[in-house]
Amino acid sequence: MFTTRTPRRPRTLAALSLAGALTLAGCGSLTESSDDGAGAEGGIDQLEIVVPAEPGGGWDATGRAMQNVLQENDLTESAQVVNVGGAGGTVGLAQLANEREENTLMVMGLVMVGAVETNQAEATLEDVTPIAELTEEPLIIVAPADSPYDTVEDLIADIDAEGQGVSIAGGSAGGADQILAGLLLQDAGIEPTSLNYVPYSGGGESLAALLGGKVDAGISGVAEYASQVEDGELKALGVSSEEPSELLPDVPTLADQGTDLTLTNWRGVVAPGSIEDDKADELADLVTEMSETEDWDQVLEDNAWTDAFLAGDEFASFLDEEITRIQQVLTDIGLVE
Repeated sequence: MFTTRTPRRPRTLAALSLAGALTLAGCGSLTESSDDGAGAEGGIDQLEIVVPAEPGGGWDATGRAMQNVLQENDLTESAQVVNVGGAGGTVGLAQLANEREENTLMVMGLVMVGAVETNQAEATLEDVTPIAELTEEPLIIVAPADSPYDTVEDLIADIDAEGQGVSIAGGSAGGADQILAGLLLQDAGIEPTSLNYVPYSGGGESLAALLGGKVDAGISGVAEYASQVEDGELKALGVSSEEPSELLPDVPTLADQGTDLTLTNWRGVVAPGSIEDDKADELADLVTEMSETEDWDQVLEDNAWTDAFLAGDEFASFLDEEITRIQQVLTDIGLVE
């Protein structure tokens, strides 16, 4: 059985000790400014939030939610969101590792861990500074409203019969969506080569493909497809969590359908790898303050995201464990050798 990690969620901020964290000193270059973006009392007035994907989708929603909460609570004067799409976030990762100014946070998560492996990216997560884990959420498997599939079992049976004649849309290659699709086939005893997975760089693009009938099914975070499911534009086949989603409580879990499999997608933020320890502490403090606001609690509730906050050494250790775990999963389902 493949299961997600056991939840552990203390809201604590560990002191950042980057010597033992996943960083590579000196791999980036800073653009100097007269006040380094800091306010009179040492705060961060000008913050850039890099979303390493096109608009739409979970990373974009996370980055823009952060922007709103930080500004509405006067935690920063200005937070600018910049979309840098491509290659499962690894284009943005390379820019962060080598080019971005120090007052920068980049949204990332399990998807990027997998994309680094499947794209054989030169820049890796060892080249940036872990700041905090923020959220996790289940995935949902959907089909167009007029699809003959009513259950995940129907979809898997068709893949078994038709092989790559059945297409599944999702996020970038190697991410949580493709991992779940691969694990579903593995659980059913179907060779991974039968999977026709169509990756898209943003949730908006995969949704358009589903609504346009260009693919047979899709996988994404529950929040990304919830409104279309509620409006009857998409048919929900199942969710990947242990319990039903709060957004779509009537959609059965995979376990309810006899598939002994759960998987949740997590998201967090990292900073340039070249920053000093005190700057990493400052960014971690900022994100911690954000996570403790009522506005952020509302964001979690509105999107049915689970609070998964970890900062500093705790997040660095978790990220190290995830890299090892996802490397093994991708090998097991045939996505990497």
